Amino acid sequence: MEYAQTLSLAAAFCAVAALYASVGHGGASGYLAVMALAGMTPAVMRPTALVMNLVVSALATFAFARAGHFRWRLFWPFAAASIPFAWLGGSTTVADAWFRLLVGGALLVAAWRFFLPVSTADAEPRTPPVAVALPIGVLLGYLSGLVGVGGGIFLTPLLLLAGWARPKTAAAVSAPFIFVNSLAGLAGLQPATATLPPALGLWAAASEGETARAGKPAGERPRPRIAE
Repeated sequence: MEYAQTLSLAAAFCAVAALYASVGHGGASGYLAVMALAGMTPAVMRPTALVMNLVVSALATFAFARAGHFRWRLFWPFAAASIPFAWLGGSTTVADAWFRLLVGGALLVAAWRFFLPVSTADAEPRTPPVAVALPIGVLLGYLSGLVGVGGGIFLTPLLLLAGWARPKTAAAVSAPFIFVNSLAGLAGLQPATATLPPALGLWAAASEGETARAGKPAGERPRPRIAE
């Protein structure tokens, strides 16, 4: 890979990391889009996106949890069911043509997520029953490992549309969900079909710095206004 392309990809990954971290996402769908445009193969795209996801989602998790938005009761059923199936999805070999179709679908979901209106309803969010959350976690986990994403692009809109969380809580739950699924999906990848590019360390470090800058304000609680 040429030096100019390496730096161009680093800049693109930084932009993706900053945008996605602001809503508690790792950015895998964005990284996949960038790599697809750069002509990379699925054998490189999947593990690279998952590693980048780990870096960005870890920082986003810390920022949102520190601000007090994380809810364990909402997180654990989805995560517990998704982790083994993310590993299974990661270990599943997908033909290049099908993989690109799956990535295209993930990008459409990601685009739709960013156009979702922010709810201003005062109704208290309802925690989903465990019997409902578990099968959803299974499906999201398998899709996450199969495509090379963490699943946040699927979980966040679901939490919002179902009335199970407000935006900040949805982001705070999605960030660690992405982390555990990315780790499981990466563990499931077959060494013969996964290749990590030499520039991955540079891309991850650059994205980490940008996420630390963008993720902090995203996770902070709004300061109360002084009445005038």
